[in-house]
Amino acid sequence: MLIKALTLAFTAFFLLFFTSSVFAQSLAITNARIVTVSGAPIEKGTIVIRDGLIQSVGTDIKPPADAKVIDGTGLTVYPGFIDAYSYLGLPAPAPRPSPSPGGGAAFLAAQMQQQAQPSNSNYPAGLRPEEMVVDDIRAGNDQFEANRAAGFTTALIVGRTGIFNGQSVLIDLAGESVSKMTVKSPVALHITFATIPGTYPGSLLGTFAALRQMFNDARRLDEWKKAYAANPKGIQRPESDRSLEALIPVVKGEVPVVFNANRQNEIDRALNLAKEYNLKAIIAGGQEAGQFVNRLKAQGVSVLLNANYPRRTTAASPEADPEPLETLRFRAEVPKTAAKLAAAGVKFAIYSGGANNLQDVFLNLGKSIESGLSREEAIRALTLNAAEIFGVSDRTGTIEQGKIANLTVVKGDLFSRDKTVTHVFIDGMLFEPKAPTRPEGPMRPQNPNGSPNVAVNYSGSYSITIQAPGQSLTGTLVLNQQGNTLTGTLTTELGTVQIKDGRAGADGISFSGTAEVGGQAVEFSVRATISGNQLSGTVSSPQGNLPITGTKIP
Repeated sequence: MLIKALTLAFTAFFLLFFTSSVFAQSLAITNARIVTVSGAPIEKGTIVIRDGLIQSVGTDIKPPADAKVIDGTGLTVYPGFIDAYSYLGLPAPAPRPSPSPGGGAAFLAAQMQQQAQPSNSNYPAGLRPEEMVVDDIRAGNDQFEANRAAGFTTALIVGRTGIFNGQSVLIDLAGESVSKMTVKSPVALHITFATIPGTYPGSLLGTFAALRQMFNDARRLDEWKKAYAANPKGIQRPESDRSLEALIPVVKGEVPVVFNANRQNEIDRALNLAKEYNLKAIIAGGQEAGQFVNRLKAQGVSVLLNANYPRRTTAASPEADPEPLETLRFRAEVPKTAAKLAAAGVKFAIYSGGANNLQDVFLNLGKSIESGLSREEAIRALTLNAAEIFGVSDRTGTIEQGKIANLTVVKGDLFSRDKTVTHVFIDGMLFEPKAPTRPEGPMRPQNPNGSPNVAVNYSGSYSITIQAPGQSLTGTLVLNQQGNTLTGTLTTELGTVQIKDGRAGADGISFSGTAEVGGQAVEFSVRATISGNQLSGTVSSPQGNLPITGTKIP
C-alpha cells in the first residue's frame, strides 16, 4: 500500500510539474507599436502572453525569464481581426440533385428526401431555427491557414442553406477540437429571404408569410406555456415544437436575428419585419445600408458590412456591352457606405464576403478611408465593433490585460498592398504565416500589346457550385479557349447562359453574362483561379458577391 501511495504521489507530482512547465511558458512581444483599440496606441510597448491570455501590456514591462521574446521593432500589433460572417470550418455542401433525369416528379422526390431530417419540428428543412451551426463545425488548424495569413483570428460561422440559416457560432481559427475553438455559441439566429425548392414556401411572398406566421405562433406558444405552467388545470397541454420554441427568445428580443440583406429592397424588408416584431436585428451584407442610416440608428440595428466590394472583373473592350447605369452606381457608392454608417453612429463590423483574395478586404477598407472613413473606425470594424455586436467584448476585440491573446502583428501600412502579416497569435498560440509564393507554371512571352499568352489551356467542362444566399446553385461551366479569349456556357438551375467578354490570364479566368431571374435580366461577372482541376473564385452580381467553386470533369 505504501509503495502504491508513493507511486500515485510521484505520478501526481510529475504531471503537475510537466503541465505547469508546458503551459506556464510565456511569450513576449517587445518594442512594438501596439494599437490597443480600447485606448491610445502605445508607440513602443511590450505584450506578455501566458496560458492563452494577455498577462500584461504597456511600457516599461520586463519580459519574464521564461518568455520567448519577439522583437517588435518596426512592427504594429493589433487585436486579432474578426471575420464577421463566414462559412469557414463547415463541410462542403452536398450536391443538389439534378432535375434532368426522371423529370420533375423525380426531382421533387429527391429534394423532399434530401430535406427529410429527424426532428419533432412541424416545419420543413429550411424553416428550422433550432439548428445549431456549431454541430456542423469541423476542427483542425490546416483549413484556416489562408485566413490566419491575412491576419484573421476569429470568425462568425453561419449555415449556408435555408430561410433560417441556423444559430451561428463564433470560433477562433485554431484548435484541434470544436470545444477548444468555440468562443460563443449560439450568437444569433440568421435569416435569408430565400425559398425552399420543391416545397412551401416556393416564392418570396410565401417566405414572408411563413416568417410572420412562425413569429406569431411563437408568441402564442410562449403565452400558452406560461399559462399552463401557472395553472395547468383546464388548459390543453402545449405542443412541443423545437422550431417555435427556438423562436420564443427571438420574438422576446433576447436573441439577435441577423437578416442577410445587401440591396435596398432587402434591407427595407428586413427593417420593416424587425420593427413589426420588435426584433433585436442586425443586417448582414448591407452594401446599400448607407441609404438607411437614419432608420438603422433609430431602430438600434447594427450592420455586418460585406467588404468584398463590387468591381468590374472583365477588361473593357470595344466589343463589350456597356454596363447598366445601376451597376455603375452600385459599384461607385459601396465604398462610401462604411463612412456613412460611422458618421451616423451606426455600429458596423466587416466580413470578407467570399473574397477570392483576403488582402482585398484591407484594400477595400482603404477605399472607404479615402471616402471619409477614419482609420480608427476601420480598425474598430475589424476588431472591437464585431466583438461588441456579438456580445464578447469582455473577452476579445481589444488588447487588454486578461483578454484572450488573439493578436495580429503587421509590418507596413495595414491598408496598403505592401504590408506583411508577420505573426498571428490565437489563444496565445503563435502562427508565423508563410511567405506568399508565385503561382507555378510556364508563361509564354507577351504579345506586342502587352497581354500575356497563357501556356495552360483552360478549355473543358467544370462541375460548379455557387453559394447563393440561402441555397447552393449547382451546374456546369463549359469553357472554350482560343489564345486569351474564352467562350462557352454556364448552366445552372436558372438556365443556360452564354458567357461574354471571356478572358484567360496568368491568374485565371474572367467573364460576364446575363441570367434571367424571376422574369428579370440580371447582369453578373465571374473571376476565378484554376489550379490543376480545381476552380475557385467569385460571382459578382447586384445581389452581392457569391463564392464559386468547381472541379474539372475528366
